[in-house]
Amino acid sequence: MITLTAVIRKEEDMYIAECPEVGTASQGKTIEEATKNLKEATELYLEEFPLERKGRSIITTFEVTEVAET
Repeated sequence: MITLTAVIRKEEDMYIAECPEVGTASQGKTIEEATKNLKEATELYLEEFPLERKGRSIITTFEVTEVAET
């Protein structure tokens, strides 16, 4: 079993899910559906291109100053 990261964002009426470790992406109408579809896409990808274990990714957040639009 491999634990990977899902980054999810909402675009209009769909959720987009991406796996930064592998580069796969998918979508769904709910977060759960997007995650399920990402898992399926990633499993299919890894069947063809096995992941070389290089350690776990570090996920963090940071803030930037908002730029006013003119």
